[in-house]
Amino acid sequence: MALAVRLAAKGRGRTSPNPMVGAVVVSGRRIVGQSYHRRPGGPHAEVLALRSAGGRARGATLYVTLEPCHHTGKRTPPCVPSIIASGLRRVVVAMRDPNPLVSGRGLSLLRRAGIQVTIGCLREEAERLNEMYCHWMRTSRPFVILKAAMTLDGKIATASGESRWITGEAARRHAHRLRSEVDAVMVGIGTVLRDDPQLTARLADGPSKGPRVRQPLRVVVDSTLRISPAARVLSPGVPTGPRSGVVVATTARAPKARIERLRAKGVSVVVLPAQHGRVSIRACLTRLGRMGITGLLLEGGSELNASALRAGLVNRVLFYIAPTLLGGRDAKGVIGGRAPHRLAGALPVTDLQTQRIGSDLLVEGALSRRGDRRQ
Repeated sequence: MALAVRLAAKGRGRTSPNPMVGAVVVSGRRIVGQSYHRRPGGPHAEVLALRSAGGRARGATLYVTLEPCHHTGKRTPPCVPSIIASGLRRVVVAMRDPNPLVSGRGLSLLRRAGIQVTIGCLREEAERLNEMYCHWMRTSRPFVILKAAMTLDGKIATASGESRWITGEAARRHAHRLRSEVDAVMVGIGTVLRDDPQLTARLADGPSKGPRVRQPLRVVVDSTLRISPAARVLSPGVPTGPRSGVVVATTARAPKARIERLRAKGVSVVVLPAQHGRVSIRACLTRLGRMGITGLLLEGGSELNASALRAGLVNRVLFYIAPTLLGGRDAKGVIGGRAPHRLAGALPVTDLQTQRIGSDLLVEGALSRRGDRRQ
């Protein structure tokens, strides 16, 4: 199963909205077939592994990281009939599929066919691998990673708004790799007005041009539609991908003429409910979830970060910390808004992990799952 998990991870950033899945066929003590799911609409890992095994699959054991599917109405045929027809004796599954069309039914059909089924081997590893997919299935919203580059004392910009570059080149390369692995990147209008970013995944020595680099959907939260039609994030020359493009989320406060001007430029402008005069982040994430966005990188300024945290919509934090001190009450902190009156209001971060990236430190952790309920 450990091999199946490693195989599944090869599909990172390429399978959404499908999960990453790895499969290994073992006959006796020999691996006779193995594969992983490569892209949406392509063959599933189980089918590819069974093809690799051929007739050697009869009487063998299939190790697979996710419950095999049985339902139709999708681009690929179900896996359960192929597994049954292969003559496998046993199927070992790491985790159930949280998709309500699958959950438990695939396992039940295999058992009815006389195949021995074991569930739970390396379950935690499999769930962590597909945490974005699982969260999306359970809540209908994307899994949100709050990412920020900051100084050692938690500042993301000077009082004048200067933020390029707080961290070093190695940390920036790491962040661009992360962009290529999520479905969407979100920023607030303040970031666009201040930095005029492209929000693309740029790897190697320059802008990503090849098909191997997956580009995310770019989302700008702009409650009154202050964005300029000339903003780089709206540039038609930006590299594209399966879900690339731009969504500008605004409210009914936005002038209709500006909405139409952006839509004429080919920009998707969505008018969403407001909360305290600003775009409701929950409503925005729900809309993105309906679009098949399973994982989102929040690169907002301090106020957007605060709104998402306050709403309980952030699942993980990922902070690149530079070995510098900025200081000053007027410098921008990573989280804006108003602080809680008591320490009891602080948000606990668990599963803390740290690593060195060049001259900087990467600190990553999970937040409370209080926002995981389907609402």
